Amino acid sequence: MIFAESIALGPILPVDLPALFQWADTPDTARFNEPYHPPNWQRQEAFWLNTAEDRSRVFFAIRSRETTDIVGYVQIMQIHAIHRSAVLGVLIGHPRDRGKGKGREALRLAVDYCWSHLNLSRLALSVFAGNDRALRLYASLGFQEEGRLRHAHFIDGRWTDVILMGLLHPDRA
Repeated sequence: MIFAESIALGPILPVDLPALFQWADTPDTARFNEPYHPPNWQRQEAFWLNTAEDRSRVFFAIRSRETTDIVGYVQIMQIHAIHRSAVLGVLIGHPRDRGKGKGREALRLAVDYCWSHLNLSRLALSVFAGNDRALRLYASLGFQEEGRLRHAHFIDGRWTDVILMGLLHPDRA
């Protein structure tokens, strides 16, 4: 496990599946990532627990250090060894756990993991326009806006732009 002040990053465990499934089945939470679609338990289980065969992705559970309960996740996907790049995603699952710095700590640990353990030079992420809390977080960690996909997703009855952001390794930029 990798530790920060109030959270730790560690493996996703079978015991975490009910929380992950619940977050995927909550339209308000799904809205951060995609249009809501009812999840399928078997697909969710395969997605979260079968990463060993796929070297292009690493998933971490974000756990509270006080209770060790899962409070969110970090996804490192599309890891490309030749280009030394990847795509990041982070979610704090329950609204009661948001706004407390857990996402910031998790993202800092994930970025450091990408630089130190995966030897990456570039990280990318995407965020929906209007998700101001996430945009402020990413900018505060050095991510820069690199583009905008206008009207890229139709969510909850309206079009949403997707903002593309990137971060370069400070010593390799």
